[in-house]
Amino acid sequence: MKPFSYDASPARIVFGQGMIDTIAEEVRRLGRSRVMVLASRRLDAVAAAVTESLGDMAVARFDGALMHTPIEVTTAALRLAENHHVDTVVAIGGGSATGLSKALALRAGFDQIVVPTTYAGSEVTPVLGETENGRKTTRSSPHIRPETVIYDVDLTLDLPLDTTVTSAVNAMAHAVEALYSTESNPITDLMAIEAISGIARALPSIVDDPKNLEGRAELLQAAWLAGTCLGTVGMGLHHKLCHTLGGSFSLPHAPTHTVVLPYAMAFNAPAVPDVMSRIATALGASDAATGVFDLVTACGGPTTLRELGMSHDQIENAVELATSAAYPNPREITPPGPSELLENAWSGRRPAIR
Repeated sequence: MKPFSYDASPARIVFGQGMIDTIAEEVRRLGRSRVMVLASRRLDAVAAAVTESLGDMAVARFDGALMHTPIEVTTAALRLAENHHVDTVVAIGGGSATGLSKALALRAGFDQIVVPTTYAGSEVTPVLGETENGRKTTRSSPHIRPETVIYDVDLTLDLPLDTTVTSAVNAMAHAVEALYSTESNPITDLMAIEAISGIARALPSIVDDPKNLEGRAELLQAAWLAGTCLGTVGMGLHHKLCHTLGGSFSLPHAPTHTVVLPYAMAFNAPAVPDVMSRIATALGASDAATGVFDLVTACGGPTTLRELGMSHDQIENAVELATSAAYPNPREITPPGPSELLENAWSGRRPAIR
């Protein structure tokens, strides 16, 4: 019997179609009245509609969120928010908008309403990753987790297919690492397995038909479950490597997770064979790591760090950064292991079945 502890996420979840129309109601429910809307320029039309629905409660708009939440961007957004006496942030978009919202909430105590348009999952976590001087660090605090998350399936229907695939595999990574976390427990295990199977079912159906409403809904629910796992238990080597590659080498967040995941799974597989067997079953595959690799390949996702812009001579530096501090992982981490892992991920070799 494994002893465990479990803390439930206190976030309010609103899920369905057309849920973006409830934002003003959610602001009033929180007792707030001065909103800054965060959304990229790609989502200008959505941001404009939300701003109109908020009426006089909308007092500021910021469209400069970037991947990996650079400190300088947070500083600029915070200055704007303070100038307009903001008390609530409404963040619409993917992980970049959510990350900026969290950074602002941590510094100024703003309430947050996050409206994801991808499958990042970070909207339901108390974790913030920030980049400063080329180094990405993470921290966790109850003040980081958003008060309300609004999942509007309609907002995912126009998500480009390449972003859909990498964002979904990014979500799967949260569930995979949750299953072999030192803090794993029966509740997160159930959520993780359901998230993995949901992604494996839904993603191919969306590749066949990007407007598949039921597939989009299932994938969004799976991402929510995976994100909840991420916010409940600690992560291991996979997330450490991806944070290093993103923060120090400016590789794109979700595509990096997509490339690295099957190789990190293959590395850890000998230490957690029972977990990998459960993942393989959830995937409907004979092997967990190759099952993920084959899913990515079938859906047209990236399979090499080389195609993401990483040069071969950066591998050694990445290994040094990723092994500079100890952190929990089912298999002992010494430099030769991550070095081989990244060599394989750089070249795109199909993981060997173990």
